[in-house]
Amino acid sequence: MLIGKASKGAGNGETITVNGKVVGYANIGQSFTKPQYFWGRPSAVAYNAAGSAGSNKGPSNPEYLKDVNSRIDTLLKYHPYLKRSDIPSDLVTASGSGLDPDISPDAARVQVERVAKYRKLDEQKVAALLTNNTEKPLWGVFGPSKVNVLKLNIALDQLK
Repeated sequence: MLIGKASKGAGNGETITVNGKVVGYANIGQSFTKPQYFWGRPSAVAYNAAGSAGSNKGPSNPEYLKDVNSRIDTLLKYHPYLKRSDIPSDLVTASGSGLDPDISPDAARVQVERVAKYRKLDEQKVAALLTNNTEKPLWGVFGPSKVNVLKLNIALDQLK
């Protein structure tokens, strides 16, 4: 509770607006599937905040494995330079809540080439945008570095 109150948004929903219009929440993931956007963590509940939950399927469950392998196949289709073993797990597995808005910097980094290609942007420019949108751990201690996918994609749309 203390960490939630001390962090940005004070543990409440943090709306994100663009041109005065609410486009989402910083603490609830959204689906991005177009190749010109960074993709977030998969959701076991189709990003439905009312049904927040992870999947009860374990790693040996055939349905779970089918879902993960399908996500891997999609990533490899759009990232032919990637090896299966180099795909960050947060790009193919859902979080416990099913609503995680963040991905690891590694998960974002493997997408830079694709995003730059589909937007016809220099990779260095997209990589710099990623660096500028990487959040460090709270107080430099709590949690890993992370990238909020919605915020990154909004910044991407604002690039000139």
